[in-house]
Amino acid sequence: MQEYSFTVDSNDDNLRLDQYVQKQIGDISRSRIQKLITSGDITVNDSEVRGSYRPKEGDEIEVLIPKPQEFRLVVEDIPLNVVHEDDEIIVIDKPAGLVVHPAPGHYTGTLVNALLHHVKDFKGISGQLRPGLVHRLDMETSGLLVVAKSERALNFLSEEMKERRIKRQYIAFVWGHTPDESGKIEAPIGRSKKDRKKMTVTDYNSREAVTEYERIERFSYADKLKVKLKTGRTHQIRVHLAHIGHPVIGDADYGGRESALGGIFDQYRRKASEILKILPRQALHAYRLSFKHPVTALVMTFESGLPPEIAETESLLRQQA
Repeated sequence: MQEYSFTVDSNDDNLRLDQYVQKQIGDISRSRIQKLITSGDITVNDSEVRGSYRPKEGDEIEVLIPKPQEFRLVVEDIPLNVVHEDDEIIVIDKPAGLVVHPAPGHYTGTLVNALLHHVKDFKGISGQLRPGLVHRLDMETSGLLVVAKSERALNFLSEEMKERRIKRQYIAFVWGHTPDESGKIEAPIGRSKKDRKKMTVTDYNSREAVTEYERIERFSYADKLKVKLKTGRTHQIRVHLAHIGHPVIGDADYGGRESALGGIFDQYRRKASEILKILPRQALHAYRLSFKHPVTALVMTFESGLPPEIAETESLLRQQA
């Protein structure tokens, strides 16, 4: 149990209670503070108050933060490729096929389950000893992601992500040739009305989405692209590249498997079939990640090489050229 006592002075007069407490403590989220107010663990002048209360000069505020509880999920000894770890963060090179977070149909065997086994020094996030997910990768997308081990780290990195200061770059192999050597795709993304598990470019109930790409190699019927995310929508790269007519090779959901290619690549169908035999998932890899450390503020940059199945795909594309 952590205990704090504060006396409000005139400089902080008229702040909301959650704002005042966060200003005083720092390493705690606003939502966590609001829960503590609701549960009566934050009092003003020895009395419980509503979350909308605005402390006045001279108010005595008491804050009790219960000891973090164990996160009630299955702890699983799943091998992880740890690229970096310190007291605040852990950077993982995620393989394809590993779901990041438990959800219906995937309550076990996820990255979170694995982290609960691997990490022994979680500081507590929203009152639970659990990993703090800053961003995610699709199940069949491989590559780098950073996970917070403390609430302080999660708050900092979440704000950095919101302000688009965390830089994420991907390698994507796509069918066909993009119209330009480089380009920007600006098209809003929302959930598909036809299939709620998929996303689509739409003006209905959607959010801004911006993806930049640069061609770094051209094959006879495919391109290798470097892709930068400017926003972080679900399936964004896959949806955007499919939207401009160049789906990610191997992407079963957005037109990247052989059966979805129609007659566009008929002359290359035999060669394309060879590619798909060695590639069981989409050819998309988060190869570079750069961000400020939540404590030292030093810029940290990590890179990951192509996994074997994508490297083999690249080699075969060169041979077929």
